[in-house]
Amino acid sequence: MFITEIAKISAREIYDSRGNPTIETTVQLRCGARGVASVPSGASTGAHEAWELRDGGDRLMGRGVLQAVSHVEGEIAQTLIGKSPLNQRRLDETLCQMDGTENLSRLGANAILSVSMACARAAAAALHLPLYRYLGGLPAGKLPGVMMNVLNGGLHAANNVDIQEFMLTPVSAGSVQQAVRMGVEVYHALKSLLHEKGLSISVGDEGGFAPDIPGDEDALVLLEEAVRRAGMVPGQDVCFSLDPAASGWQDGVGGYQLPKRGRRMSREEIVEFFTELAGRHPLFSLEDPLGEEDFQGFARLKQALPGCLIVGDDLFVTNQARVQTGVAAASAGALLVKPNQAGTLTRAMDAAREARQAGMALIVSHRSGETDSDFIADLAVAMGADFLKAGAPARGERVAKYNRLMAIESELHS
Repeated sequence: MFITEIAKISAREIYDSRGNPTIETTVQLRCGARGVASVPSGASTGAHEAWELRDGGDRLMGRGVLQAVSHVEGEIAQTLIGKSPLNQRRLDETLCQMDGTENLSRLGANAILSVSMACARAAAAALHLPLYRYLGGLPAGKLPGVMMNVLNGGLHAANNVDIQEFMLTPVSAGSVQQAVRMGVEVYHALKSLLHEKGLSISVGDEGGFAPDIPGDEDALVLLEEAVRRAGMVPGQDVCFSLDPAASGWQDGVGGYQLPKRGRRMSREEIVEFFTELAGRHPLFSLEDPLGEEDFQGFARLKQALPGCLIVGDDLFVTNQARVQTGVAAASAGALLVKPNQAGTLTRAMDAAREARQAGMALIVSHRSGETDSDFIADLAVAMGADFLKAGAPARGERVAKYNRLMAIESELHS
């Protein structure tokens, strides 16, 4: 008899790409199939994200996750062993009911998500299906494009750049393979350009270069030169996507102050700044250009920049109810999907479904503190996402996602 009951759940403390502790969970089924999943962590986080449980105290600067590990191997394992992993919604609802809090703070969203993802992997293995097919079936249309963070600032780098991410978006690519190749070529052209100018080629948390430059707009000028040096045309072959992460710019009195340069700006000045920037450079998207509660400000910027995709990250935190609020206010044209903001796969997919039904684009995203897991590449395909955002085409934890997306493309074409 084909038995897919959960036989064993174990967890351990591992380390992410920033050297911080995180959790990895293994789910073993009675049929022999198993699934392993690890949970990333963000540096720039939204106030409404599901709660990441940390141990506190002196060990590992208080960032240990042994409590989360004990919750997985204790209460969660006791409840789930003997149950089927094949109904993801029922399993995730069970996990949320066990926790009993809205933000999953009792057991920890990191503990719960690790189990949710590991069960999905185990179920896919039991059915001999690729993870993307198990989660969403065969892709209905084009595979996701890519957004590559090639220049880091904000909380992701120790430099003087306030905008957190400057991303390449290859818009003329006809395939994942071509999009990744274009990004790699521009990345290396940018490295040579920075070296020639005597600027630092050290990298930030997401693998992008982190030089000190005169102004944030100078980063876009550098990117345009790198695109041309790689034999492509800015705005025609490659556009740029920015993540200002402007929630971190709020000054607490209704305005904004750039943390590194000290410049103070009002909401109206922020809108004007990005509108003018988009007039001078080929901007494809703006992610979190205003504070995480400013649904009306987002709507104003979206109206001012109809040709630029306005993306909600901290604004929505992969939360279905907040997506509904944003849809009602016409705040954004895209949802950034981060499973660890939601706490379970089902919650993340429900938020994505809500956004898609409202006509919004979907961008599945990594976090700045990543693991070598390629789970989100399969998730992006399963959701029919428009883009996968996984950092620079450098550092193993970033490249793993792009390599997996290319492998899926090859598998589908064969």
